[in-house]
Amino acid sequence: MRRSNRRASGPLVTLLIALFGSAAAAQDAVIAADTAVRPDAPITQNTPQDTSHAQAMQSIGWEGKLRFHAVSAYGPAALAGAAVYDGFLQGIDFPREWGQGGPGFGQRLGSTLAYSGVRNLLGFGLDSALHQDPRYYRATESGMWRRTRHAFRETLLTHKDSGGETLATWRLGSAYGAAFISNEWYPDRVNTVALGLSQGSTQLGFDLLSNLGSEFWPDIKRKFLHHKP
Repeated sequence: MRRSNRRASGPLVTLLIALFGSAAAAQDAVIAADTAVRPDAPITQNTPQDTSHAQAMQSIGWEGKLRFHAVSAYGPAALAGAAVYDGFLQGIDFPREWGQGGPGFGQRLGSTLAYSGVRNLLGFGLDSALHQDPRYYRATESGMWRRTRHAFRETLLTHKDSGGETLATWRLGSAYGAAFISNEWYPDRVNTVALGLSQGSTQLGFDLLSNLGSEFWPDIKRKFLHHKP
């Protein structure tokens, strides 16, 4: 049992690191302007005393949302993350009906890429129709715990195009909706409501990890990649 746990923990750690890195590599698309923004700052206002906040909260429109979801689905970082994730699935042989080797990995990768496309198509439809901003906004507070808590909050809540926050309907709806749709091409043995709920919740966990990458990567990049003595 212990050996089995060790074999599973290695690929899982690699997966988590890869997902964190994927978020880090896609900053231009997934993170809003690097300016602290109050949760209640109205987007449509641009008062002299709040110019920087208003600039950071500019609505991106449907074109910006389409770009966000396109990069989230099939950008280089997303493709790398999908490959690592499917390597993890290959390692645990899920689902076992798809087998091993190249054909098994190809089927898992195709499934993941299809899921990603469905999820982001649903997300684009929802955030456009509901006027929600899918981008990540970094914390206004300092401290690792406060910023981690903010990343969790940004997973459940989202900014509105008109300002303020609301429940992240686009995120929740697309995560669970895509999970149940993608289960239709899974083997009948695992095509269950329980698996759909589990996969949707797992995707929200990946979104949280992505938000953590968006929150802390700019600091890591400044400190280690552009450090000036």
